Amino acid sequence: MDQKNWYHMAAAESAKTQGVVPAQGLTWEEVGARREKYGPNELTEKRSVSLIALFFNQFKDFMVLVLMAATLISGLLGEYLDAITIIAIIVMNGVLGFIQEFRAERSLRALKELSAPTAKVIREGELVLLAARELVPGDIVLIESGDRIPADIRWIEANSLYVEESALTGESVPVGKHTDALQEGEVPLGDQKNIGFMGTMVTRGTAKGIVIRTGMETEMGKIADLIQNTDTMETPLQHRLEQLGKILIAVAIGLTIMVVVAGIMHGQPPYAMFLAGVSLAVAAIPEGLPAIVTIALALGVQRMIKRKAIVRKLPSVETLGCASVICSDKTGTLTQNKMTVTHVWLGGDVLEVTGDGYEPSGQILSNGALVDLRQNQSLRRLLQIAVLCNNAHLHEEIPEQKRKAGKGPVKPVYSIKGDPTEGALVVLGAKAGITRHSLDGLYERKGELPFDSDRKRMSVLLQHQGGRLLFTKGAPDVVLEKCSYVLWDGKVIPFTPTLKQKVIAANEGMARSALRVLGLAYKELKPSDREDTTHILENQLVFVGLTGMIDPPRKEVRDAIQTCKRAGIKTVMITGDHQSTAEAIARQLGMVPQNGMSMNGQQLNALSDDELDEKSDHVYVYARVSPEHKLRIVKSLQRKGHVVAMTGDGVNDAPAIKAADIGISMGITGTDVTKEASALVLSDDNFATIVSAIEEGRGIYENIRKFIRYLLASNVGEIMTMFLAMMMGMPLPLVPIQILWVNLVTDGLPAMALGVDQAEKDLMQQKPRGAKENIFARRLGWKVVSRGILIGVCTLAAFWITLQQNPDSAEGLVRAQTVAFATLVMAQLIHVFDCRSSRSIFHRNPLQNKYLVLAVISSVVLLLGVLYIEALQPVFKTMALGFDEWLITLVFAAIPTFLFGLGSILTTQRRKRRKLVSGYRSNTAAR
Repeated sequence: MDQKNWYHMAAAESAKTQGVVPAQGLTWEEVGARREKYGPNELTEKRSVSLIALFFNQFKDFMVLVLMAATLISGLLGEYLDAITIIAIIVMNGVLGFIQEFRAERSLRALKELSAPTAKVIREGELVLLAARELVPGDIVLIESGDRIPADIRWIEANSLYVEESALTGESVPVGKHTDALQEGEVPLGDQKNIGFMGTMVTRGTAKGIVIRTGMETEMGKIADLIQNTDTMETPLQHRLEQLGKILIAVAIGLTIMVVVAGIMHGQPPYAMFLAGVSLAVAAIPEGLPAIVTIALALGVQRMIKRKAIVRKLPSVETLGCASVICSDKTGTLTQNKMTVTHVWLGGDVLEVTGDGYEPSGQILSNGALVDLRQNQSLRRLLQIAVLCNNAHLHEEIPEQKRKAGKGPVKPVYSIKGDPTEGALVVLGAKAGITRHSLDGLYERKGELPFDSDRKRMSVLLQHQGGRLLFTKGAPDVVLEKCSYVLWDGKVIPFTPTLKQKVIAANEGMARSALRVLGLAYKELKPSDREDTTHILENQLVFVGLTGMIDPPRKEVRDAIQTCKRAGIKTVMITGDHQSTAEAIARQLGMVPQNGMSMNGQQLNALSDDELDEKSDHVYVYARVSPEHKLRIVKSLQRKGHVVAMTGDGVNDAPAIKAADIGISMGITGTDVTKEASALVLSDDNFATIVSAIEEGRGIYENIRKFIRYLLASNVGEIMTMFLAMMMGMPLPLVPIQILWVNLVTDGLPAMALGVDQAEKDLMQQKPRGAKENIFARRLGWKVVSRGILIGVCTLAAFWITLQQNPDSAEGLVRAQTVAFATLVMAQLIHVFDCRSSRSIFHRNPLQNKYLVLAVISSVVLLLGVLYIEALQPVFKTMALGFDEWLITLVFAAIPTFLFGLGSILTTQRRKRRKLVSGYRSNTAAR
């Protein structure tokens, strides 16, 4: 049966279509036949990969296979420390990858937990309690407050029924349900008031309904299918590192073969050249790169936890850095998820209500001045109605951890138990000192005429000082119809058409500002008024005023969105709420530029994928959308070349979160389904935390680029030293053990220290890098090659100059090789400070990163140990150096870094002069 037809059908027609009499239900025989046809009422999983296969899949990567070969070669050379290190790196990366993939597959299991365990069903005229998985289409189900709906149901009876559907639709307020057929064409999920959806929770009332969809055919089932069939995006970092590994290995092996061949052609012993070549290959392949990337990401994760962002998948940290669009849910992320009265209309005046969320510390102001309740009887009466015609409660509690700390005054935390709209009215009264407790001795509740979707109002009967009162609240148009009088300046006067028009105009003005408006009225009952005559009691009321409430934006979000704009990141709101409300919040937050558009779910349905792609760059607000819509929006933005971060808290967000480049879920309000599908969890549910995480992600990526620049320039320097020497027919400037030692000492600690380097100041002023940007972009490739070649040339020059002092003796060769060895190490250790800046060594304080300073000092001490400890000299083929040798070493080691640093300063000065000249010419032309 087509989904659209169910909400268009009358209740009786739905029963007829399903072939069931509601009073009798299905027969057991019919149930058996339908179960054969439709299967059990449960969400099914695809066959998953076994845990063993999942673990061994982590070792199929090309870079991992090459590292395994490097392990074998290191072992054959007797370099057991290198071999053990590489094995540890391989296993660590494999375990991390296994954990991430295993956790990613748990999202469907979390979704299944939202299914109701049992259901009350009428079968053959009897009420039976069954496991929810036993339901079939056509079953008659009874539902009451607190139940989780076990399948998709068409309501045929509904008594004051309200269902909390935020997990599915994103709308924060419980939805009133009814049994009437809907006449509109295509109706979004949030407006299908005669349908109940699997997994949603009944907050008030009772109902009877016909099961229309079960299992994977339900709206929840469709989400499960989307989650299973949505591919998790490979992060840009994973893709780039895989490409980089292949390129480096091919280049390193090619150059190494050339060095070996050239050495043999110039008369070097083949065995010595083979050992030197293999050592050079092991040194040139950056086997430490995966480990350093993992460590940099892990340390970044620790910093992000302090900033309220919990990372579930390591590589996604870096992906944040290149996010160009953030798609954010509205409720609870951009807003506080706390309905708050912000305006009161009373006797022709609009009063402003201050304060945040549920804290009763705000004030009620008129033209900026505090309203005195003793002089404003109309406001006093309005607040009494707001507090007493109400079933919500304001709770005050002190968090356990703060109570235990016992340091100074502890700020209480306030929460609402009950309907959020009623909670807003309770808080409004508390801000003026009027609470249910303060009114207990004056008013006693005697009865209630409950709110429902037909009446659209609620009334309570109260005993007060020997008389009786009726307090009423509800939809303004409904309440106005019941009013014959109005409380104006503290006096009850006839409600003339002119005064009524003023109220209608005030209601429309509040609605245009996306406020949820309630009308409040009262009546002094006569002794003859009977409590069971509702139509008489709720007539000839005295209208008091209007309250306008909204889920207000978080204070810090507006600044966070402006930071995003400066960083070149577009923010898009995607919500299940009404379009007018979404647009109003977006305007308050400064999200929508002058030419920005908004779109609702129906408009989205009318567009093809190509048409959506044309418009998606200009749309900033999507309202009244379904899970399928959210997925379409994310994929459209990705087709446009964006790196998309998607945030959300409900089940309806899970497919889009999984499909996004970086999925972000809410830690407080988020469902387990959403958390399992996401890569990042916000422990404070705050949009501003996303911006902090993006800044951290950008910093991590820049640090990864820094140590890639350092490692590769060092490796190029080592290869060029050997390559040029062989091409020129010179003796070996470095022996195999020295090459491996340089690789171990200079590639380890300094590279790791770069991984925790501080970010540069203008990091969040830059536009996000493109998703397809090469890791060598922004002149990184030039810096690697130019510095590497110069390090190699300078090392070889130091070797040649030293060798000329005693060219024919074995001692002279050892001295020259020791100088080359020391020059290469020192050149790399000086160059590491240059890698901290995108410009040059002179643009940042070299002592700012204390870990780097300690790492360099450690490497220098290790170098001195190899040179001056007599027991190590025969092992590493070194000897002690004198002052002259150290002078040659330090001068040639410093040349690569300081030469390019001076060049950068001169280039910067030239640019400044050009700007000055250009500005002068422009001013002259203008005059």
